[in-house]
Amino acid sequence: MNFSTAKVDYVWGRRFLLKLVETDKAPSVELSQKELVLKTRPGWSRAKNEALLDAWYREQVKTAAPPIIAKWKRLMGVKLERLFVQRMKTKWGSCNRKNAAIRLNTDLAKKPRACLEYIIVHEMTHLLERTHNRRFIALMNQFLPKWTASRALLNSLSVRNENWSY
Repeated sequence: MNFSTAKVDYVWGRRFLLKLVETDKAPSVELSQKELVLKTRPGWSRAKNEALLDAWYREQVKTAAPPIIAKWKRLMGVKLERLFVQRMKTKWGSCNRKNAAIRLNTDLAKKPRACLEYIIVHEMTHLLERTHNRRFIALMNQFLPKWTASRALLNSLSVRNENWSY
């Protein structure tokens, strides 16, 4: 992977310089004040570097989501049984009403935290209303009155940056 050209990535809406450090120690991702440091084995392929970073973003969402879900389960009175976090190319999230489960995009860890909360509330609202009809909108307005600002922000951002040229 050629990091001779500066690469920038985002964590919770903040911009960081993505830095590659080759080391004989265990691979890891570390966040400093200005850098997102990817520590990899010498000679690792681009695919391995991407997988390491994707796994780190997945963990960020897996850690941040449960307290938000707990808060909204109580406020909304819904039963949510399972949370899945995975890489999604075209969606921020999805809901499986039958299994009382939601699925979140790993790339939500790149967006402002308010966007994660919006998507969680949006998907949990689908446990109460299947479609995006008037009732769904009324429920969203009731639960999260400023949800349209978060939706507008997310709609202005790409779901996933597939351009890994450096």
